[in-house]
Amino acid sequence: MMKQNQQLFILEITVLSAEGLNTNCSSTLFSRRIRPFITFTTVPPSPYNHHTMMSSSSSKGDKKCHVYRTRVDDEGGTNPRWGDKFDVPLDHTFFANRYSTIHLQLYTKRLIVGQAQLGWFQIPVYDFGSSPVGTVRYLSYRLRARDGSRGTAIVNLAIKLQSFVPVSGLNSDTCHTVVGIPVTVLPRAAAECSRL
Repeated sequence: MMKQNQQLFILEITVLSAEGLNTNCSSTLFSRRIRPFITFTTVPPSPYNHHTMMSSSSSKGDKKCHVYRTRVDDEGGTNPRWGDKFDVPLDHTFFANRYSTIHLQLYTKRLIVGQAQLGWFQIPVYDFGSSPVGTVRYLSYRLRARDGSRGTAIVNLAIKLQSFVPVSGLNSDTCHTVVGIPVTVLPRAAAECSRL
């Protein structure tokens, strides 16, 4: 249980869009229609190989495992757009360890056999930890396959680190899914992403 009145950073992550998703993979064998969504979680700092985290968003032992999830894009196909915004609390230990990451997985929702993973990527702490508080950064990441090899699809994000925010009574021992709040993606933001 996290102590009462402990101060945390709030990392605002807006999952904007993806480009060039593959419809020829085995996970879409019975349907060429892609209904993509993204889940992500913070990965506990550890010097072990990060590939061990690629197939699971849950935590180990009694560590916190808040899983954040975008809406399913039923119409975007291989170039989906979400614009879902999340406020992710992070404590100072997350920034103090160079192995800290935000681990994201992209799935497609299937009608018969549930979801299938299309790829994953990680945001290392140094991509946003040194940014001035309140500054929005537009970042793009290439999706990786299950074996860690780099694919051609790209996911676009906007990230803003907020100042210390007091959070009281937050229980970090339970796992739950948080669904994002849709926001309007401004044309300028989309243009920034396409340049990265």
